Amino acid sequence: MPASEHAIVEETVELLCESHIRYTTYYGTFAHTPVLGTLEVLPLAAIGVNSSGTIDFIECCVEKGTDLRVLTCAHASVKLQIDDIDIVDVSQDDTTFFFPGFVDTHIHAPQFPNNGIFGNTTLLEWLEEYTFPLEASFTDLKFAKEVYRKVIDRTLSNGTTTASYYATIHTEATNLLADLCLQLGQRAFIGKVCMNQNSPDDYIETDEECKISTLAVIEHVKGRDPKGHFIRPILTPRFAGSCTDTLMKWLGDLRNSGDYHCQTHLSENHKEIEWIMSMFPQYKNYTDIYLKTGLLGPKTILAHCIHLSDEEMRVVASTGSGVSHCPTSNSSITSGEARVRWLIDNGINVSLGTDCSGGFSASILEVARHALLVSRHLVMKSGNEREKLSSSEVLYLATVGGAKVLQIDDSVGSFKVGLKFDAQLINLTSMDSNVDVFQFQRPQWGER
Repeated sequence: MPASEHAIVEETVELLCESHIRYTTYYGTFAHTPVLGTLEVLPLAAIGVNSSGTIDFIECCVEKGTDLRVLTCAHASVKLQIDDIDIVDVSQDDTTFFFPGFVDTHIHAPQFPNNGIFGNTTLLEWLEEYTFPLEASFTDLKFAKEVYRKVIDRTLSNGTTTASYYATIHTEATNLLADLCLQLGQRAFIGKVCMNQNSPDDYIETDEECKISTLAVIEHVKGRDPKGHFIRPILTPRFAGSCTDTLMKWLGDLRNSGDYHCQTHLSENHKEIEWIMSMFPQYKNYTDIYLKTGLLGPKTILAHCIHLSDEEMRVVASTGSGVSHCPTSNSSITSGEARVRWLIDNGINVSLGTDCSGGFSASILEVARHALLVSRHLVMKSGNEREKLSSSEVLYLATVGGAKVLQIDDSVGSFKVGLKFDAQLINLTSMDSNVDVFQFQRPQWGER
């Protein structure tokens, strides 16, 4: 990366992390899902955000016409002068509201150009035909920069403020992804993919190459954001089919010693499961591979988990590992239907992932819709109405659920004093909105 871009990144870190930003109070309607199954709406609320971006106070049902700067001075935990306060007032538009930023816990950044390309393939054929050839091209940093900038821009425009990214095996391109996330203002977990077996000749690494590049990416990410406010490294063994158990054990030891996040794939496709178990007959099941190599734990994200046995589910639950549910991808490449209610009922944290490009959309809201529909397809098969997910539940998975899986729910996911103000502003009547709003649906909050 040129020196000028290094300067941009360093300046971004300084602007984001130092406490010289003015105090801001946001005024309008806020909606969030603080508890699974509950949608809470806060009409005409004032939320004060201090210079570190943390929610300092929440005052509900503030009458229109209230002097918001005076109210802020009265409620803020620090002494303020009127001139220190910025006001963002969206209360005049009753079709506009704040909602927490979406959390995408499973997205392959380099696959973004392949969105919607899956043909008539299933997982293993799709990887060989479409995915690996594209990812191998990320030795070209100019190409990598174009793709990574576009995927960040697209996910941000769809309300994703936090993403857990798979990159490629390439150190420099992965570091570039981290720099761009920081520069463009997206909270991100950056994963240099590890692949040392069953991969194309031009897209594979040795154990030693993987270890060196993994440590180099960790050092780079930590150097850019030492406190992990916005970007953090995440260990990324692609899946057991691409990694020897020797490499996975090294990554497991690294995960434990450094308390790092980890992400991989689990139980996505029947043929995948059969193939992997033929490679690892010494393990009881697919999940046991990750357990015995030390990859499971509270900061581990397991994508898909469609075909888990009861025994495997109990292992995932007992280790505190989280699941990224990817219904759009699972449907697109004919992988199956994850039993989300079953996972939740057994104490497993579940989130949502776009899984670009197995999934065809970079929108977590689109994925939430598909999660709703897939749960109904399960009911059509089982007759068990409890398997249905509600709208508020899938929105919870898209926000708080993702934060819990990433173990950052003490920072983001809902509107609560002490959390960061991590939000998107929704306007239901904006240009190209797919929502039609009628006059009878527009209550005048100020007249209540």
